[in-house]
Amino acid sequence: MIRVSRNGVASILRGAAPLAHFAIAAAILLRFPPEQSAFYPRCPIYSSLHLLCPGCGATRALAALLHGQIIEAMHHNALLTILFPIAMVYGLCVYQSFLRRSQLCWPRVPPAAIYSALVLATLFTVFRNLPFATSR
Repeated sequence: MIRVSRNGVASILRGAAPLAHFAIAAAILLRFPPEQSAFYPRCPIYSSLHLLCPGCGATRALAALLHGQIIEAMHHNALLTILFPIAMVYGLCVYQSFLRRSQLCWPRVPPAAIYSALVLATLFTVFRNLPFATSR
């Protein structure tokens, strides 16, 4: 018989909880595609102004990435699709420090990187709302 202490079970559950949340979110996206399900929230900017914000299409892009359809994900939201691998690496680093029980702290991002990200998001928003852009 294998004995597991209370701390061992708590440690296993602590490590499995974030993975379970991501698995549930992925299962919901796979089972209920955003194009066919009405319970996903609508973008308030698009609903009121009929302009695509930098996040418009992100849910559909994530669903397409789960299906391995990178071209379709790029069509829905190119910015999210391009930045997704960076976010995954960062998430894995945070998860690793979470498992080691080290203190989680926000990264120290230089102001130039923040301003660059804001400029990139603004340019992406302007470009995707131009008349010749076909991402609607």
